[in-house]
Amino acid sequence: MSQLSLKRLEKSFNEARIIKGIDLDVSEGEFVVFVGPSGCGKSTLLRMIAGLEDVSAGEIEIGGKVVNDLAPVERGIAMVFQSYALYPHMTVFENIAFPLRVERLANDEVNTRVHAAARVLQLEPRLQHRPGQLSGGQRQRVAIGRAIVREPKIFLFDEPLSNLDAALRSEMRIELMELHKRLGTTMIYVTHDQVEAMTMADKIVVLDAGQISQVGSPLELYHKPDNLFVAGFIGSPKMNFISGTVSAADGTTITLDLGALGTIALPRSATRPVGEKVTLGIRPEHLNLGQSDFMLNVSPNIVEHLGIHTVAYSSLPAGESFIALFEGAPDISEGVTAPIGFNLDQVHLFDSAGLAIY
Repeated sequence: MSQLSLKRLEKSFNEARIIKGIDLDVSEGEFVVFVGPSGCGKSTLLRMIAGLEDVSAGEIEIGGKVVNDLAPVERGIAMVFQSYALYPHMTVFENIAFPLRVERLANDEVNTRVHAAARVLQLEPRLQHRPGQLSGGQRQRVAIGRAIVREPKIFLFDEPLSNLDAALRSEMRIELMELHKRLGTTMIYVTHDQVEAMTMADKIVVLDAGQISQVGSPLELYHKPDNLFVAGFIGSPKMNFISGTVSAADGTTITLDLGALGTIALPRSATRPVGEKVTLGIRPEHLNLGQSDFMLNVSPNIVEHLGIHTVAYSSLPAGESFIALFEGAPDISEGVTAPIGFNLDQVHLFDSAGLAIY
């Protein structure tokens, strides 16, 4: 049985439908990431699970029990927000202990739980310090500790790392992954950063305009995106898209007219009508300098030399942007035409409705 189940969940603010009939099951112990662009409804969905937003329609079940009408404190969840929301006049100990004080737990129980959480988060030497004496990462750990002491069934994280600098975000991602392994508790994490989603999640839920666009493991979404939206959102740099038209399809091969780039024959079992507008997708990291199944000449207008890899930005004849990522420091320069190719087994294809063709 799923630990968390969302059934036909909807949320409207006056006439605006924000969440549009979401169905989702989360198993016990999973690390699930809600990801999508700003305004897609991911934080609203998390707040509905937490009980901070009312449900317009549908049901939220936690442990097989419908919790729509339960207060947040009765749902067995704990939430960590983007803002640390620590009390500056309290010590780290008292900040972590605060929800237990509200529940009027005995001092011995409070002391045991706070020290247990501090050990997990490596905060024991800081328990008598105040938030102003801590780094950003340590303050975030205090906020997480305040959630841990409640011993929730489910942890909810609402973009908890967005206020940290890049290096600290990377460190905290690792800490949260290690924390999940130690606790084994279900965690639901909201972010707009697909790199966080790819590195942390057991399961990613990609949201688009209040609906689920695809659910799957990070590698499932990377290798087999269901649609153009997921293909363009998952992966960094983002996937290249080239417009084409079906010129032939016999059940084993689909031949595309790519305009000035020529024609390409892709192995596909699907049959498509001749003349259909389609989109070919190829990831920047799947492009090669040198001989490949399909070659095209591009003249980069910007080349980024990043040491471990090189990124070249170009434009295609039809105006599409085109990004190529190469390992190391290959011989490619701005304004110099270079032959770049890809192999057919790396190509993604999408129909006129934006759905994947396999």
